Amino acid sequence: MNPQATTPTAATIPGIPFPLAPSAGARWTIEGDPARVTVLAGAHTDIFVDPGGASQVNSETLLNAATLLGTPPEGDFRFGAHIRVAFAATFDAGVLLLWFDEGHWAKLCLEYSPDGEPMVVSVVNRGVADDANAFVVPGESIWLRVSRIDSVYAYHASDDGKKWRLVRAFVLDAPGAAPRVGFEAQSPTGKGCAVSFNQIGFDRVRLGDLRDGT
Repeated sequence: MNPQATTPTAATIPGIPFPLAPSAGARWTIEGDPARVTVLAGAHTDIFVDPGGASQVNSETLLNAATLLGTPPEGDFRFGAHIRVAFAATFDAGVLLLWFDEGHWAKLCLEYSPDGEPMVVSVVNRGVADDANAFVVPGESIWLRVSRIDSVYAYHASDDGKKWRLVRAFVLDAPGAAPRVGFEAQSPTGKGCAVSFNQIGFDRVRLGDLRDGT
């Protein structure tokens, strides 16, 4: 991939052993090796299904965030990145996204809270979405990671990319749909925000203990 290259159909990221495809209209930029992946989240974009049946944004915008997703190989894996968000409005976020279909997905976010604080937030959607705040982040960046262990998915976050804190573990699937993983950027209440993903990594390592910091 050439520096500052974008592609409308598929992207190859150094260190990721499968191609990733962007959502319609999303303009992702991939630079260098190791790769730096950047995108500008569009205004009033999100992936969310409000469990209360009402939303701060129009219903047609709930699944329109910019995504870049690919199908990982079968078996256990770890997929992570250092995420930085130029926060401008509530719920602006950079996200690692696990996607089966519109009714079954999960995301791990660095998100701007209504209190004006960056937070690690996770959401699992099974028809409707939950919404779980983990902890406040002292800055605009953090390492996030999604892992698969047999049928279990685990979300972790790290301040330094070395010691990992468990955010949540869950099971998610959808009949007839293969999981995809990748990146997402959103700005549900704002006019857009810049998001970058650095130090991107994927390996086939199986996590032995979800809570021991590895």
